[in-house]
Amino acid sequence: MSLTAIVGARVFDGDRILNEAAVLVLDGTVRDVVPVRDVPAHAERRVLDGGLLAPGFIDLQVNGGGGVMLNDGPSAEAMGRIAAAHRPFGTTGLLPTLITDTPEVTQAAIDAAAQAAGRMRGVLGLHLEGPHLAPARKGAHLAALMRPLTEADVDRLVEARERIGVLMVTVAVEQAPLPLIRRLADAGVIVSLGHTDAGYDAARAAMDAGARAVTHLFNAMSQLGSREPGMVGAALAAGNVFCGVIADGHHVHPESLRVALAAKRGPGRLFLVTDAMASVGWSGDSFVLGGRTVYRRGGRLTLADGTLAGADIDMVSAVRYAARDLGLGTEEALRMASLYPAELIGDRRRGRLHRDAIAEMVHLDDDLRVRDVLAF
Repeated sequence: MSLTAIVGARVFDGDRILNEAAVLVLDGTVRDVVPVRDVPAHAERRVLDGGLLAPGFIDLQVNGGGGVMLNDGPSAEAMGRIAAAHRPFGTTGLLPTLITDTPEVTQAAIDAAAQAAGRMRGVLGLHLEGPHLAPARKGAHLAALMRPLTEADVDRLVEARERIGVLMVTVAVEQAPLPLIRRLADAGVIVSLGHTDAGYDAARAAMDAGARAVTHLFNAMSQLGSREPGMVGAALAAGNVFCGVIADGHHVHPESLRVALAAKRGPGRLFLVTDAMASVGWSGDSFVLGGRTVYRRGGRLTLADGTLAGADIDMVSAVRYAARDLGLGTEEALRMASLYPAELIGDRRRGRLHRDAIAEMVHLDDDLRVRDVLAF
């Protein structure tokens, strides 16, 4: 393949926005980002009509899309359809996410991810959100299927991580003994804490044991209080922990998110997730989750009793919300959708446009809406 120079748009390289810059691409990888004046004469130019070119988005919590829910029939094909549904909204890599289900369905999801990860376009691995969660913070999950994490579960998850590559597992602190969290972390599993009623001390002990993430901060967990900081306080205080947030204006009050962003200790960061269901890229107004109907109304997905059941949002909408409603600006909002999740999963070829990065980019207009998704 010949060298291609992408020109005509501003470029966000993962660190800052560059004017009069060109992205050089060869054989599916970024070769460099250079001033337009330094583009080699032999390069084939692809000219964009203004706007902003940025690294493709990465979503680490995606339950469904395009009318498909992973829980309905975990397969490599279903994962591919979900990834395809999110791609027009700028997401070029995601973790299909299975919520609490039976051991048989969980194993089917593991087998499917082992086939799809790295082979099916856009599928980076697997996120298992359950079944080792706390019934007291079940959210839209089925409490009857929740249970403690065992040694046998860890054996299966370690094997799954070896087969899949990127495996993220959400557990409740009270359902996961510290030695088992350590075993998972030592084996390369990304342990995320969520759907938990644990207090601050127990949560920090789980983080010290190897948990490196928190699933949808604020939602389905113990809150920050004056005498008990809870799971939220632990997540913000622990510098090594990354926190997913659902920035849709429904799951978390914007001022709560602003406070969390200001309080979060690094190098761990808050990053955007969609927690998307079948509704992304699909026009239906209801679907079934675990035998219960989920209703789509006014930008919210709820069960009949009003319980939030995932989110009706795509990643570029979350970026706009973070940039404008939260006042973060374009650069930080884009980092939350690409660089920070890439750092959490240890993928150095995504989240930035630099030499040897995967050449998957999103072209945005000045209103942060997707014009095109570029892949080479």
